[in-house]
Amino acid sequence: MRIGELAGVAGVTPRAVRHYHRIGLLPEPPRHPNGYRSYSLRDAVELARIRRLVELGLSLDEVRDVIVDDAGRELAEVLAELDADLARQEEAIRQRRARLAQLLRQVEEGGRLPAQAPVSPALNTLFDEMARVSARLPGPEPAMAAKERELLALLETAPPDGADHGWLDGLMGALGSDPEAVARAYEVYARFDELAQAPEDDPRVEATARAVVDFLPPQLIEHLVPTDEWEPETAGGFATALFADLAPAQAAAVRGAIRLLQERVR
Repeated sequence: MRIGELAGVAGVTPRAVRHYHRIGLLPEPPRHPNGYRSYSLRDAVELARIRRLVELGLSLDEVRDVIVDDAGRELAEVLAELDADLARQEEAIRQRRARLAQLLRQVEEGGRLPAQAPVSPALNTLFDEMARVSARLPGPEPAMAAKERELLALLETAPPDGADHGWLDGLMGALGSDPEAVARAYEVYARFDELAQAPEDDPRVEATARAVVDFLPPQLIEHLVPTDEWEPETAGGFATALFADLAPAQAAAVRGAIRLLQERVR
């Protein structure tokens, strides 16, 4: 058989056959005096086996390992690993489809998704409650509430190095056990909005810092309080960017809340 005939029998392309020759996966047969390769039935059998293994999902390197081991023991091991990998992919796809179904239900029920979507079910529940509370308030939603949602979505997706990941569990536990917690949070957001144009020495700065501390549930404080040596001005990285995104008086209120929390846990 010539290469085209071999490829047709095995159901592959001549280009694939040449590639298998180049990488040493399929031995190259002797050539006739006219330069043409001459393939035997054994070549067709081996090529068909290569195709079947590739279709199972094995890489070409794994196929080579299987072919080298005539006893077939390597094939069993590779197939077991492949099956486990496919099971992991299947579970990942199942979870993704469940998440997509949840998002589609949100669209059906509310007509649209929140600006931060998609987020975890836990954050989605929190954002839904924030929307309900905001809808009951007079006037527009505090700008700090929208900023808070952006920050929570960011921290959940890419928490800073060394961050304590228990903050979200603590937050959701606190909000879930107290139906009025989100409403109280909106009172704090409104205080921060009032500081947007205020100077750092405005007396409302200290009151806002104390309001933050009073709002935080005890089970959440341990996840949020930095070490005694931590200072926003010298922390660098994420902390610097976070404080730079706040108005001066708002940043002063956050620094004041951190100092009060540090004093509380000493």
